Amino acid sequence: MGGSRSGDLLSIVKASAPGKIILFGEHAVVYNRPALAVPVTQIHVDVEVCDSDSAGIWIHAPVIDLRAELSTLPSDHPIASVILGLLPSPPAPLPLGEGRRGEGGIEIHISSTIPVASGLGSGAAVSVALIRALSSHLQKPLTNEKINELVYETEKLYHGTPSGIDNTVITYNMPVYFIKGQPIVTFQPGKPFTIVIGDTGIPAPTKESVGDVRRLWLRNTNHFEDIFNEIAQISLIARRAIESGKPEWLGELMDHNHALLQQLTVSSPELDKLAAAARDAGALGAKLSGGGRGGNMIALATQASAESVAEALISAGAKRTIITEIK
Repeated sequence: MGGSRSGDLLSIVKASAPGKIILFGEHAVVYNRPALAVPVTQIHVDVEVCDSDSAGIWIHAPVIDLRAELSTLPSDHPIASVILGLLPSPPAPLPLGEGRRGEGGIEIHISSTIPVASGLGSGAAVSVALIRALSSHLQKPLTNEKINELVYETEKLYHGTPSGIDNTVITYNMPVYFIKGQPIVTFQPGKPFTIVIGDTGIPAPTKESVGDVRRLWLRNTNHFEDIFNEIAQISLIARRAIESGKPEWLGELMDHNHALLQQLTVSSPELDKLAAAARDAGALGAKLSGGGRGGNMIALATQASAESVAEALISAGAKRTIITEIK
């Protein structure tokens, strides 16, 4: 989602970015296997940049209880790093809107409906929307390719060894078949299908689970390479099923992928319980999504069964659900 400029006197620029959900391939994607991910437009980050009478660059992000001037934040703070990466070095005076007086700075307001640390791409969405809004305010709009590159660098601060999938899906706002280090491939479903997302409500920083899987891989490389190869096959078959208009095939693939993620030690009792509840309520398949150990799971549902699957997830302990159509 792009930026927009309004109000010449105030020079207000707005931009937004969607959430994302991984369908298949999490963790294996870090080891150069394919993954499938799609945007979730029901949730989003909104950023507004405007001129201010106060000197400096002020950041307001109530969702993470942040109200600070840029210079007071460490340079490796994810939001600060995005802003510093866009400013001249040393920062030149920022352009003021026509009709403004004085040496004012700017204010950046960040709001979000994407839960933090839940596998829905909140960090990448903040970075994408912030870069779009701020680069537009500076009258130096960037290409998607450049935005994607900048956000990937910021993702390293959140995740340590990021796959690159969050920034890619959110920047391009399209379903993506992703292999690290290879050209981006977007794809189109042959027909729409419905996913129900269930949030455990347990924060799940991806950095920790990715690090734990790496330690396991280092100890028993051959065994875990075999698991990653199985997950890669699932992702490949899933893409073909989606493109050929046979999304009903995804249910069994989800169940198989979830079992492999359990072997990677990244599931949890809560995720397993929600996946089982979804299947019992009529879902065609279910799996965790994202880093694991909390965060979200997804279930494949028909349009007719989606509401009852969502209700079953709430009954089984999900803190919130999202029904989204992939098309």
